[in-house]
Amino acid sequence: LPSAPLHVLLYEAFDWQRPEFAHLPLILKPSGNGKLSKRDGDKEGFPVFPLQWQDPQSGDVASGYRESGYLADAFINMLLMLGWNPGTEQEIFSRTEMVDAFSLDRVIKSGARFSPDKAKWFNEHYLRALPAEDLADLVADKTDADRDYLVKVCALMKDRSSLIGDLLSANYFFEAPTTYDEKLVRKKWKEQTPGIMGEIADLFEAIEPFEEATIEAELGKYMEENEYGFGQVGPGLRLLLTGMGGGPSIPAIASTLGKAETVSRMRNGIKTLSNG
Repeated sequence: LPSAPLHVLLYEAFDWQRPEFAHLPLILKPSGNGKLSKRDGDKEGFPVFPLQWQDPQSGDVASGYRESGYLADAFINMLLMLGWNPGTEQEIFSRTEMVDAFSLDRVIKSGARFSPDKAKWFNEHYLRALPAEDLADLVADKTDADRDYLVKVCALMKDRSSLIGDLLSANYFFEAPTTYDEKLVRKKWKEQTPGIMGEIADLFEAIEPFEEATIEAELGKYMEENEYGFGQVGPGLRLLLTGMGGGPSIPAIASTLGKAETVSRMRNGIKTLSNG
């Protein structure tokens, strides 16, 4: 509002027809106590500007939403809901729906508190709604991986991602583990584990086609025949393939890596952990 008189003077100076001005609410800190500033973003680790910006005098760089991995539609949707609401429970709007639904009479007069978590929530929604092929295009310049392989990785990772960069956060999809989670090894790598893993490596070599459903079925059959619980098989197998715990399902990881890479990781990992 303090700059509105200056805008009016500029229009008058150029003899332009002055539009009707409307101001949206002030964007407040996540705490709600005061105006949101670059300092708040630096302190709490979230962007404040739409695009990355560098101060020409100091050289200081302020992170931007685009560079931090936010999608444009998610960012716009998030801004729409700052200081305005449609009067319904709807929060996700296409651009056409935004134009049709927006009205100044539903803009609040008080300040709008910014929530970094809500901003990520919007981005998660838009990211997960995109086809894996589109996501692969967004990260293709950040990896040398084959496009078809990258599409498979994005399909697996998108439901586990909040930002674009998260799609490539599982390093084990791009390089075999050279180290293994020590805590997990101590807890899950038992005396009988190398033998079990060796049998599963043999089993995997014989599976055709080497696809997620087939791997899941054959692995389940092997466990049932040998009366193994998942705790005797799953953690060790995941450890060999990824070097850690967590992540997508084991059959999904194995089918994405492919038979040769999966079996190679298993046999190399068995040797490494057995000698350790």
